[in-house]
Amino acid sequence: MRRAAFAVAAGAMAVSLAACGSAEESGDKSDSTKSAAKGDNIKVGLLLPENQTARYEKFDKPLIEKKVKELTNDKGEVVYANAKQDATTQSQQVDTMITNKVDVLIVDAVDSKAIANGVKKAKDAGIPVVAYDRLAEGPIDAYTSFDNEEVGRVQGKALLEALGDKAKPSAKIVMMNGAVTDPNAALFKKGALSELDGKVDIAKSYDTKEWKPENANANMEGAISAIGKDKIVGVYSANDGMAGGIITALKAAGVSPLPPVTGQDAELAGVQRIVSGEQFMSVYKSYPQEADVAAQMAVALAKGEKLDSIAKDSVDSPTTKGVPSVLVPVVSLTKDNINDTVIKDGIYTVDEICTAKFKSACSKAGVN
Repeated sequence: MRRAAFAVAAGAMAVSLAACGSAEESGDKSDSTKSAAKGDNIKVGLLLPENQTARYEKFDKPLIEKKVKELTNDKGEVVYANAKQDATTQSQQVDTMITNKVDVLIVDAVDSKAIANGVKKAKDAGIPVVAYDRLAEGPIDAYTSFDNEEVGRVQGKALLEALGDKAKPSAKIVMMNGAVTDPNAALFKKGALSELDGKVDIAKSYDTKEWKPENANANMEGAISAIGKDKIVGVYSANDGMAGGIITALKAAGVSPLPPVTGQDAELAGVQRIVSGEQFMSVYKSYPQEADVAAQMAVALAKGEKLDSIAKDSVDSPTTKGVPSVLVPVVSLTKDNINDTVIKDGIYTVDEICTAKFKSACSKAGVN
């Protein structure tokens, strides 16, 4: 796994950092006039779904804020709200953003279906909407995320590699998927199954409510009881937070050695578990690249500009066809490439990963 496994969506596009097209190109004179009057003094509404996953507060929010400032000569403003995993709260936050007359919305939906009405309200108020990370329903104007089926495929391939000779149709694994309210979870699952089906026995499979580690922990306790602690050869976990809950359940049940467990998001605790050998892998996704694209899209839309130079592809949501889109590549993260990914990209420092508890493991893994 020394080579980082980059995987790009079929027909994927390179992420363009070129300047956006001019307002005059849009062909909408009212938007052009509005853009000219507004200049760089734009207000971007940013709605993120929850704060249990470390990425949103640590990466997405500050990265988007920084890029918006850069694109607007420090004149743009980001108005932020976090729904804390509550779809009703997020709907109310959309209403507040509309009342506050933001110029554009970036929305990472708690529930992709429930947000559709809020998206329509925003559009009716003349506020374009960028769906961020999750493909929201409703009349969205743009979308950026990762190739989510490829995320699942990367996880499935890694789990099979970790199992080695144990990977056979009778080998029992547990599959811990994400929340059914998140459309990405279904794509991760689909991608993983494309690798795992027929090669191992998926003895138990769960859709984990709200992605919460404690729910994954409870599910894993149930799986251990049903399957038997000595019969589980591996665990597919859709993200790092749940992997933590799963590993806690395995250790509490006295499972040793731990079976390989997958993850996603390259959370600090997940990276530390990878270094120590408790977790086999995670999926590193370049949040700086995703945030960069979202900010570009938002600023361009707020100014009435086209997205042609930013979004080279399009996707269809259940409600909207031909949404201008950018999908960002993903990387399989193991002990072997921590230096070349999260450290090289400045996501974490060696000191952050290699605290006193992990210094010895870091040394053995060559994390430096």
